[in-house]
This record gives sequence, structure tokens and C-alpha cells, in this order.
Amino acid sequence: MAKTVLVINSGSSSIKYQLVDLETGEGIASGLVEKIGEPIDGNYKHEYKGEKHKLTEPIHDHEQGLKRVLGFFKEYGPDLEESGIIAVGHRVVQGGSIFPNPALVNDKTIGKVKDLAVLAPLHNGPEAKGAEVMRSLLPDVPQVFVFDSSFFFQLPKEASTYALNKEIADRYQIRRYGAHGTSHEFVGSVVPELIGKPAEGLKQIVLHIGNGASASAQISGKPVDTSMGLTPLEGLVMGGRTGDIDPAVVFHLIRNAHMNVDELDALFNKRSGLTGMTGYGDMREVMRLADEGNEDAKLALDVYVHRIVAYIGNYTAQMGGVDVITFTAGVGENASPIRKMVIDRLAPFGVKLDEEKNNVHTSEPRVISTPDSSVIVAVYPTNEELAIARKSAKIAAAGKDSYGNVFEPADYSE
Repeated sequence: MAKTVLVINSGSSSIKYQLVDLETGEGIASGLVEKIGEPIDGNYKHEYKGEKHKLTEPIHDHEQGLKRVLGFFKEYGPDLEESGIIAVGHRVVQGGSIFPNPALVNDKTIGKVKDLAVLAPLHNGPEAKGAEVMRSLLPDVPQVFVFDSSFFFQLPKEASTYALNKEIADRYQIRRYGAHGTSHEFVGSVVPELIGKPAEGLKQIVLHIGNGASASAQISGKPVDTSMGLTPLEGLVMGGRTGDIDPAVVFHLIRNAHMNVDELDALFNKRSGLTGMTGYGDMREVMRLADEGNEDAKLALDVYVHRIVAYIGNYTAQMGGVDVITFTAGVGENASPIRKMVIDRLAPFGVKLDEEKNNVHTSEPRVISTPDSSVIVAVYPTNEELAIARKSAKIAAAGKDSYGNVFEPADYSE
């Protein structure tokens, strides 16, 4: 019998899921639940064997949504028991300093994930709720938390520490945690085989650029630095986020625009970045506007690329060189003009793009630099679901995690 893992990504008003075949690494079935808890009808989408099934109805909470998802597996396939499900893996953005590794879901770990919502208020609460619900719906299947921040828990202290008053930093757990760690770790681990070089000693820069965007520097597969910090706001320009900005802008807006914390939070996280500069957070729309001559869109692309190039230069200096730069995630995998804009700015350092390979539209991993380029440039589609599935399967097979938690079927009997 095949072995599968159901990967769940619970958001505040949405749930994404994928059933992963551990042997082939492929997604067998996937789906999306949207508009949970909203006053309008929500949407379900479930896809299996090329067939797409949709449903529209009010979705009051995550429990209702996940019950319906399990119903889809029963009705449309595949049946979870017959597919050999051995675990459910839950993506969690923030593990703080508590979770450097994946953890079994139980009352204790659920509580800690909820506590860490102070560091990721938009993410950890819904992610804990999703795990809580799935544990009650599938009590005999091990549930595992996989943390996006775990990979960057290994950062050197010089990279993870802010030059903030130590007492305040310690008291309020303020440090650079990073995000997208599951993606950065996955891509960093598969690139050596793609380029035919040993992982040991390999100096990599991974650019995970989508609506959310981050960069990482890795040596021998271990993180040296990353662009996101205490929260996913720091770093590169994103769809709705500012990325790096002088913190004094906050003081300026409080004093002069009389904005409160919630207004500033929404401004920096949702109404800035590409959205704030052009009115569109979708890179395809921004590129279309730029092609039509829109000056705001042209500037937005220049700022976007400028920030990426700045991080490449920073990380190259920190690592004492770079062997390979890899683009991944939605923009990185699909926006060939953005890749070209970035690499063209590195031309003075001998980095050369193969224009023909760059313009090929494919989901296959590939090298897009010329053979005589000083740095290999690659595109490698990320697969966070597969990475989460593998980590969850390992915990399930062991029956315990690194924190001493042992899997016991949840008991919800009265």
C-alpha cells in the first residue's frame, strides 16, 4: 500500500490542502477552502485525477470547512484510509525559540503554538485551530506541526540578533526568526544535484519571490542569513508589504498622520509594496502596466529588483563568494523578465544569463545561466508540501518527536 501524508495550511479565512504520495513525491489530490467566517458564501475546490469539484456555501468556521474537506475525500476520492495515510502535517509560520524541530500535535504543543501568535498574529492562531480540528476528526492519525521558522533557528547569532536593548529583546523574544524556511531548506537541498556539485561547501543564495518574498544565504545547506526578521515584514519588497523601511517612519506617521498601531500594521503589511506603489499586488499586472508605459509601475519594478540585488551583494560578501543563485516561488519560477532584470545588474561580475533558457516556460528545474557564467543561475520550483510531508512522515514513523512527545491516539470520548 502507498504511504501518504495530508498537508494542511490553515489561514485566518482559508485552508489549503494536498495529499502527498511519499514514494513519488507527487500531490495526489489538493484543494482550497476560501472565505471562512465571512458574511458571504465561501468556496470549496477539490481536485483529484484531473477532475475539479466545486461547492459554494456559507462556511462558519474551520471545523465546518475541514469536515467538508474530509467528505470530499470520501465522495470524490481518494479515500484516505485506502490511500495509506500515515500522518497529517500542519504548516506553522512561527515556532519562535521553542520549536527548532517539528513537533507532534497534542494539547501542550497546540497551546504553545497559540502562545506564539504574538509573533505571528495572522498565522499561528488559525494554524493551531486547524490542527486542533483535524486531531478531533482523525484521532488515530499522527498530527505534526512543521515550522517555517525552524530552518532559520540555526542562524548564527550575529545574523539573528538585533542591536536592540538586550533586556527588552530577551523579555519580548525579539530576534530574527525568518520565514519561508521550509521552502528555503527544500530548494537548498535539491539544487546541488541539479547543478552537479557536492552540497558540502556550496555557497547558495535562494530567492523565494512570490506575493511574499524572502532571500537566504546558505553554506553546505545551512543558513547563514535570511531577509525576513521578527515577522515576515522585513526584507524584500512584496505584494503588499514594504520590506525594509526605516523604523522611524512609524514615529513620523504617529506624530504627523496620527495613525494608530492597527492602521500602521495594515499600511505596512497590506497596503504597501507593489500594491501601495501601483494599485496591484500581482506581479503580472505590474509588468503589464510597466509595458504600457506606466511610470509608477516602472519605478516599482526598479525598487523591487534593486532590493533583490542589494541582498545578493550582501550575502555574497558575507559568504566570501557565491556558487549558485536560485529563483523559486510564484514570481521566481514564472516571471522571466524579473529574473533578467536581476541578473543583468550582476553582469559586471561575470554573471551571464542564457536568454533562450530563461524564456522557456516550464515547471521543470533548470539552469538558466551560460556555461561561462561566473555564478550558476537556476530556477527550481519549490515544493513545501513535499518537504512538510517528509518531515511529518519521519515523526510518524518514529512515533515521537525530539521534545519527548510520544504519539497517542487522541481520546475524545466523554
